[in-house]
Amino acid sequence: MNIIPTFRLPLPLLAAALIGAEPVGAVAPPNPDAAVIIRRMSDRNPTLRSYNARVHVDIRMLNFPFLAPKLDGTSYFKRPDFYEVVFDRMPSYARGFQRIFDDVGSPQAWQKDQNISVDGMSSLDGHPVIVLRMTKKIHSDILDHTLVYVDPTDYALLQMEWYYTSGGKITMSQQYRMQGIYSVLSQQHATISIPYVHAVADASYGVYETNVPIGTGKSMP
Repeated sequence: MNIIPTFRLPLPLLAAALIGAEPVGAVAPPNPDAAVIIRRMSDRNPTLRSYNARVHVDIRMLNFPFLAPKLDGTSYFKRPDFYEVVFDRMPSYARGFQRIFDDVGSPQAWQKDQNISVDGMSSLDGHPVIVLRMTKKIHSDILDHTLVYVDPTDYALLQMEWYYTSGGKITMSQQYRMQGIYSVLSQQHATISIPYVHAVADASYGVYETNVPIGTGKSMP
């Protein structure tokens, strides 16, 4: 995805962006903040209490040893903030890839260990986006910060970028589809560029079972 560098807007203009489709002249929130955006992201499917869906991931390493593992697993979500991807089998050399999918997580869960602020507005593939900036509440020597790109019209999570102190970067972009009344994750594309590892990963999601009993651990459901 092509990203134009983030620029900052005065609060009144940013507030107008946050209310999306509301008519010009409508009263905007006086102090739009990250908590407002996180709440709206979490409320995208207000009647969706839980789901599980099968996920298939194709990984291709772009440097030695040029491996190309294929992973199958299940994605689980339970309101308010539980999210996890459990793979059927995970080769030892590929375990780092699981964390990429888990780290996308649930926006509500980010607040537990991240400081989150509004970084401004930017453009992603020619469309305006809200940018959130996250840093660990407990200092990390590995992860410097994370940027989150949010659609201001429906508060979908479009992309996340992890910036590492080593100079590495991981990008995860997401696409959605409608299943019944719900907007659900359809595809993900990740690019990994960190010291000693250069790879791409593509994930596709199957049919979602919605509002079903879900546990909150590795023994799910």
